Amino acid sequence: MRNSALVLLTLNEIEGLEALWSRLPIGEFAEVFAVDGGSTDGTLEFFAARGIPAVIQPIRGRGVAFRVAAEASHAERLVFFSPDGNEDPDDIVRLDDLLIGGADLAIARRFGPGAVNEEDGEVLRLRARVNDTLSRVANGLFGNGGPRVYDTINGFRALRRSALLELATTVKRFPIEYQITIRALQRGWTIGEVPTKEGARIGGERKAASWPVGMDHLKVLATELANVRMLAR
Repeated sequence: MRNSALVLLTLNEIEGLEALWSRLPIGEFAEVFAVDGGSTDGTLEFFAARGIPAVIQPIRGRGVAFRVAAEASHAERLVFFSPDGNEDPDDIVRLDDLLIGGADLAIARRFGPGAVNEEDGEVLRLRARVNDTLSRVANGLFGNGGPRVYDTINGFRALRRSALLELATTVKRFPIEYQITIRALQRGWTIGEVPTKEGARIGGERKAASWPVGMDHLKVLATELANVRMLAR
C-alpha cells in the first residue's frame, strides 16, 4: 500500500461522486479522506456510508483546504483530487508515481503534447489562453531557465506533505496552486507533469468564476514577485 493520502476536495459534489466513485483507486492509498467546504447535497452522507472521513473546513477556500489536508494527514505524500468530472481518476496513481520517482511536485497538465483541455475545439479558448499566459509568465519570472511547466494552475496535483508545509502558503482561495508552483519554481524543485484529459463538469456548480479568479491569480503573481524583490535587496 502506498504511503500516500488521496485527498478528495468537495463542496456539493454528490453527482460527481456517484459517477466516479468506482474508478477511484481507494484500496491503493494508506489514507483516503475528504476536505469539505460545507456540503448540503448529500456529499457528506455519501462519505459516511462508505466509511470515508470528512474534515470540515473552518473557512471555505481551496487554499485553506490544502493546508487542512496537510494538518489532517499522517501520510508521506498527498494527492489532491476534485470529483467534479474535470479530473481523470486514471491519473491519480500516475501523479503519486511521479513523486515516488523523485519529483517534488506532480501536476496533471491540461496543455502541451498529449493533453486535452476542456476548451479544445472551441474558437476563442479564452480560459485556456489565460491559463497558458499565466504559466508562461510564471516560468519566465521564476523558472530560472529550468524545464517548462505547462500547467502551473491545475489543482489536480500531488506533493509531499512536508513539502507543502515547507512552502508556508498563504492563499485562501483558488490561486493556491499557482502560489505552490511559483514557490516550487523558485526553489528549483523537480516538477513532473502528466498529460491529462480534462472532462466536462458532472452536476453541481462551477466554483471558480473566471474574472474574480483571474484577478486573484494576478494578485498572487504580484505578491510573489514583490517577495522575490524584497529578498534580493
